Amino acid sequence: MTTANKVDVLLVGGGVMSATLASLLSELDDSLSMLMVERLPNVAAESTDAWNNAGTGHAGYCELNYTPLSADGNINISRALAINASFEASLQFWAYLIEKGKLPTSRNFINQTPHLSFVWGDEDVAFLRKRYDLLKAHHLFQDMEFSEDIATLEAWMPLIMQNRDKSQRVAATRMKYGSDVDFGALTKSLVGDLQNKKNYNLALNTEVKSLKQHANGRWYVRLTDVNTKKTRTIDAGFVFLGAGGGALKLLQKSGVPESHGYGGFPVSGQWLVCNNPEVIQRHHSKVYGKAALGAPPMSVPHLDTRMINGKPALLFGPYAGFTTKFLKQGSYLDLFNSVKPKNLKSIFGAGRHNMDLTRYLIGEATQKHHSRVSTLRQFYPQAVDADWHLEDAGKRVQIIKNCDEKGGKLEFGTEIVAAQDGSIAALLGASPGASVAVQAMIDVLERCFNQQMKSEAWQHKLKQLIPSYGESLVENAELLKQIRQRTLKTLNLT
Repeated sequence: MTTANKVDVLLVGGGVMSATLASLLSELDDSLSMLMVERLPNVAAESTDAWNNAGTGHAGYCELNYTPLSADGNINISRALAINASFEASLQFWAYLIEKGKLPTSRNFINQTPHLSFVWGDEDVAFLRKRYDLLKAHHLFQDMEFSEDIATLEAWMPLIMQNRDKSQRVAATRMKYGSDVDFGALTKSLVGDLQNKKNYNLALNTEVKSLKQHANGRWYVRLTDVNTKKTRTIDAGFVFLGAGGGALKLLQKSGVPESHGYGGFPVSGQWLVCNNPEVIQRHHSKVYGKAALGAPPMSVPHLDTRMINGKPALLFGPYAGFTTKFLKQGSYLDLFNSVKPKNLKSIFGAGRHNMDLTRYLIGEATQKHHSRVSTLRQFYPQAVDADWHLEDAGKRVQIIKNCDEKGGKLEFGTEIVAAQDGSIAALLGASPGASVAVQAMIDVLERCFNQQMKSEAWQHKLKQLIPSYGESLVENAELLKQIRQRTLKTLNLT
């Protein structure tokens, strides 16, 4: 039996992106009817789940891959500045929702956790010092600290400095008000608030089978209940594909010209998880190092304090690996099924120029436990094999797109692909991902709700939700000072 429903907004995927977009739209216009569909029994169960994502609260504070060193010895800090400003937008929206009682206490999903970058050896210490000097001079990073002093470093990260070779030159930078974010808990809270609203509905165990745009510009989307196999058709004015690794397949099904040429390169991840409570209690920060030569940016090693479902955890990794799945609970045929005539050129072009990366990922996937712990000992010299076990992290699908020079290129980042008429949009890619969800969804609104975004009512409301909206925190030091003072206090990050 087939039933029909009509909604203003259809959100595919029950992760942090869809939840953030739905929350923004609900605040901007509570008359909009919305349906969120998720193929799993729960929301936030794939890439958004705390065990499946980095959870760092990516702010550019400690991730060295956001400040690359060029061949001429210069360090480019522009991406770190942009990511930090975007993360500030997330903090502002969360602070607003807490102040309005729409989210529970901040400690339910975000906790102060210092962000550190740690390096060793003369060359990398010199790089870190130069990076620090450049960032410290900018108001977004003015509170960053740098040290080579052993006593200071022992205070900052005792586990890492314990019994370390005193002849080894080491250095670290620290941002004291960095954060750890449980995006799974955040998403569940956002969806919980949405479920109190009459115009929002959630359909779990529901999968999209087809998408077709009609002459009036609206989308007819056929849904199937994965348990009962019953189908229904949704008539939607706007469709958002926020299904993580599944977004590419759905975008291809839509047939919009903007999808042509896009492909996906899936990367798996694994964590070493500490099972010794005494060790967990001795580390209270996120410490990032430099990625191994040839490693993808998502594989930057870090010893990571986490709060997962309210309990402390200590993770090291991630260890990347090659996979053909686009989702953790996906199919090994995902990669092969994503190859289409219109992206064949870009996929093979990117593949031809990234053979070293593929070999690296396969090598990572076939490592033994002792080898993984040996890598951990570069961070934590006293690590014992028996104190750690391996857990699978989430799948990440990196973007492949057309490139005139190489046929296709592989990109590490997030990208919004939207139809020209603004009736459908998809979010592709990975890091920094969830941390910049608010800014990413603002970009969706600007591209797909262009007229409403220009209205006086929406402009006024956006300034309440995100006080920095329409202005640049990269350029406006005084505005940043005001905003950061409020968000750090409201979110208990000081």
